[in-house]
Parts: sequence; structure tokens; C-alpha cells
Amino acid sequence: MSLLRRPEPNAEGHYQHISPENAQWRYVGFDAYDLQAGQTLELPASSDELCLVLLAGLADIQAGTQQFQAVGERMQVFEDKAPHAIYVKNGEAVQVKATTDLELAVCRAPGFGNHATRWIKPETMSREQRGQGSNTRFVCNILPQDEPADSLLVVEVKTPAGNWSSYPPHKHDADNIPHESYLEETYYHRIHPSQGFCFQRVFTDNLDIDESMAVEDRCVVMVPRGYHPVAAAHGYDSYYLNVMAGPTRCWIFKNHPAHEWMLRS
Repeated sequence: MSLLRRPEPNAEGHYQHISPENAQWRYVGFDAYDLQAGQTLELPASSDELCLVLLAGLADIQAGTQQFQAVGERMQVFEDKAPHAIYVKNGEAVQVKATTDLELAVCRAPGFGNHATRWIKPETMSREQRGQGSNTRFVCNILPQDEPADSLLVVEVKTPAGNWSSYPPHKHDADNIPHESYLEETYYHRIHPSQGFCFQRVFTDNLDIDESMAVEDRCVVMVPRGYHPVAAAHGYDSYYLNVMAGPTRCWIFKNHPAHEWMLRS
């Protein structure tokens, strides 16, 4: 099974669908939608908690008994703005009505009812620069481990053209806390300009997984195990939305020992 999923849009605007069943793992689900202004999306209640990330555009959202009006601000993912998001506890149905054209990500993982549904606003999200030189990238922590949720971890990263990201190669595939945590992960990629591409490699220490992919706009790369660096091609900026979940909600990664030297230089 390839780790690369290309967009497959349907008439309702649903073009990415990753589930534990079709990914052959246990925790992470991811869906992406392009909704037209005035279009409504219904998501039935389930055992999953959700993080709805308004990647671009505005919407009115009802989750359970709560209504959130005029959610959103930025109109494309490469604007220098954090997104708006709605955290939805498990067991609550959701209705999303697009008030402009809307690019929507629906992030899923097992929920246990421990945290209330809420609007996560941009001003509450931490933003940071990581790396230096051609390893510089810009991170927005949408739903990090120090914010309440049962399973989900959600972050977005913008990488300038020609730079590397998720680098040096790191992994989080061993349930060995406090040294490393086990987290499945999806990478939802956007490219600017959209005709471009980036590269991503997913590989394990013993190379039982070793897949290098040319990744185009709106593709998803699944990371069940292993290291997973990204390289943005010259002339094309990279954006990706990461969704992670596992048995313990913490992000503890291990750098590839052959490449960790560069962090000390």
C-alpha cells in the first residue's frame, strides 16, 4: 500500500478520506473538503473527537447544542495568519455551513468525553520559527499537547521554497515514554504556486518502510512508522497540516542518529 494519497474529489467537495480502516492503523482519521459558499456539510456523531480546521474561508458551525458564527478569517493557507479551529468532543453531531468558499480539514481520533467543545481562536495558538538557514520553517500549534483534548495533536507548518522541514529526520513510533512516544501521523500538503511539488521520504531504521514521494497540491502522506522529512522544491512554498494521535497524548520524538550531528554544528 502506498503511503501517498492523491485527492479524489466527489460532487460534495470531499477529496481526502483517511480512516484507521483504510490506513491500516488504529488512531488517526483525516478528511478534507472544498465547500462552495452556501453549501452545508453534516457530520454525524461518533466515538471520535474532532478538530475542524478552517484552512481558508468562513463558516457558521453547530456542534452539539453550541453554535459558532462567522468562524474563520484567512482566505488561503499561505497568508501570514493562524487558522480558526473548532474542537468537538465525541458524541456530538456537527453541521458546517460555508458562508464563503471554504477549505476545511476534519481531524479525528478516539474521544473519551473529557473536554468540552470549544472555538480555538488564532490568538490562543502559539507560533514559532524552527531551524535556521535552509532548514527554516514556521510552525503554528493549533491543538498542542498543553491544550485540552483526549487524543488529537494538530499543527501546521509553512516551509519556504528550497528549504527542508521535519528535519533532521525524526520519528515517534515507539511507546517508550519518557524517551519516545507512539504517534500515527498524516501530512496534508498544499503547494504555492499550486502546480508545484515537494518531496517526502518515510523510512524506518531497518528500511522495511522506505518510500520517497513527489507530493503535489492537496495530497496526503501517511506516516504509520519511521522518519519522515520534507523538502520544498525551488520556487514552490510548502504548507502541511499534521494530525497525530496514539495511545498517549504526548509528542516525544527521536532524531535519526546518523543525522543528529547537524543540530550540534
